[in-house]
Amino acid sequence: MVGLLAQVAVLAALAATVGLGGAGWAVGLACGLIMRAALTRGLTTTGVRALGPADAVTVTRATLAGGVAALVADAYVRPVPLATLVGITVVALVLDAVDGQVARRSGTASELGARFDMEVDAFLILVLSVLVARSAGWWVLALGAMRYAYVAAGWALPWLRLRLPVRYWRKVVAATVGIVLVTAAALPGPVTTAALVVALALLVESFGRDVIWQWQHRRTVLRADRATP
Repeated sequence: MVGLLAQVAVLAALAATVGLGGAGWAVGLACGLIMRAALTRGLTTTGVRALGPADAVTVTRATLAGGVAALVADAYVRPVPLATLVGITVVALVLDAVDGQVARRSGTASELGARFDMEVDAFLILVLSVLVARSAGWWVLALGAMRYAYVAAGWALPWLRLRLPVRYWRKVVAATVGIVLVTAAALPGPVTTAALVVALALLVESFGRDVIWQWQHRRTVLRADRATP
């Protein structure tokens, strides 16, 4: 509920300062409601009673991402101040380097926190790709859609849901893609378009490596299915 109220506060602040239309309000509120529902489900599933200090940082990032999504939605129906949008995004990206450190130093790292952090990364990349696609081309949406296509494929292929080993490179790639997207939003042109191509290649490599590992270990899923009565 705190996260949802914070989302409303961010939207109200945007409306009072730079203006926010109906599309922005609708998308922003939807982001807050989805975050609340996802966190409630995660807490219930994992049995965790409360969020830790690092999770509070991630909630802040998710709230800012909801504000970015609201501005991007408005950008398709009316002009929005790019400086405000980029500024909020930069803060969210900077905080991405904070929550992990807080979790490690406070000894509160958890599977739920790691998953929450990853989903916020994926959502922010999706939102930014929708924004940048207006100037760079719709192919940029592949950057934002890749994570969700991977999850959707897991519904049909159980081995794609195998737990992956921890790999710091995933975080590096996600941060790099976010930085490239926000740079492309602020400074569109041939150079940033080339950087977007490189970012897409990095994502393909990162996801491809995970898919190959899961394919190589798919027999784990098959043995589990056979053992189930």
